[in-house]
Amino acid sequence: MILAFTILLVLTSAIMILLVLLHKGRGGGLSDMFGGGVSSSLGGSSVAERNLDRFTIGVGVIWFACVVALGLLMAYQGS
Repeated sequence: MILAFTILLVLTSAIMILLVLLHKGRGGGLSDMFGGGVSSSLGGSSVAERNLDRFTIGVGVIWFACVVALGLLMAYQGS
């Protein structure tokens, strides 16, 4: 069980790094490569950027749950 949560934690960590790098910063970002910069100049944020935000939040919640689960499993295993 601990091994499964550790593998999931490593995978979600790598995905989180990629997702954060795809987000648009002050001067653009990697999301401009995929067409995010074209519609963002029209005022609001693009659909791609909103979906990227949602996906990042979802992966972040999974990452946080893995950290908590591993902490609880390690505490339970130690006693």
